Parts: sequence; C-alpha cells; structure tokens
Amino acid sequence: MSDDMEDLQVTYPGAGTFKFGDSAKLSARLIGLVRSGKKRATCGALTDFKDEPEAMPVVGRTDIAANWDGTPALVIKTVKVEEIRFCDVTEEMALAEGEDETLASWRKGHEAYFARNGGFDPEMMLVFEHFDLIEDLADR
Repeated sequence: MSDDMEDLQVTYPGAGTFKFGDSAKLSARLIGLVRSGKKRATCGALTDFKDEPEAMPVVGRTDIAANWDGTPALVIKTVKVEEIRFCDVTEEMALAEGEDETLASWRKGHEAYFARNGGFDPEMMLVFEHFDLIEDLADR
C-alpha cells in the first residue's frame, strides 16, 4: 500500500477503493466529470457485487476513487443507494451520472458498457449510487 493510500485510510477509516470505468481513458473522463461537479452518481451491475459484497456502496461511507494506475484521485461519500432494473432508470438518474445529455444516450452507452463487462439484459438489476465529492486528491 502506498504512503498516500495509508494516510487516506487513517483520514477515512473503512474507506474502500474502486476505479470508475473499464479503461484508462474512460476512468480519466469519469474522474474529470466528478471533479467538474457534473457527475454525482454511478451505477454497476448488481451481479458484480456477489463475489465482493463488501464493495457494495453503503450510505454514509466514504470511498476512494483511484486513477487507472491505482493512485488515489478522489474521496466520495455515498448519500443514496438504489437497486433498480436497467429499463427502469429514470432520466433524472441518468443525468446525475453526468456522462450523457439524454436518457437515450445514457442507455446506449451503458448497454455497450455492460455488454463488454459480463453481459447486458434490459431487465438486469443495477446498483445505483448517488454521492458527494468530499476531497479531490489531485493536489495532495
């Protein structure tokens, strides 16, 4: 564990670490959206948590979003968690992710993401997390 990560574990006890996206390019884009204030939510397939239930977001917990290379980028605090079918995600939820301007474009992009990461089904269950940015670690 790096010194930075050890310091963060002291400052934010119990914080988990995760990466946004499934590539360096997407990760950097999503971190940038959080930094700009545009991205305040994220989602993942519920099935992704079956082998790592401790990775499931928990309201009130702080977590560390890492850059693709594993260095700490951001600290977020979960404010709301919902389990919802992909087909039931609302426009408000989709826009809170900050990645798209419409629900239709969110659906298209997320269908492709889930298809390349284990499979897509419009009825699939998602874990939808709303969060606040607690600390930007860029200058730490």
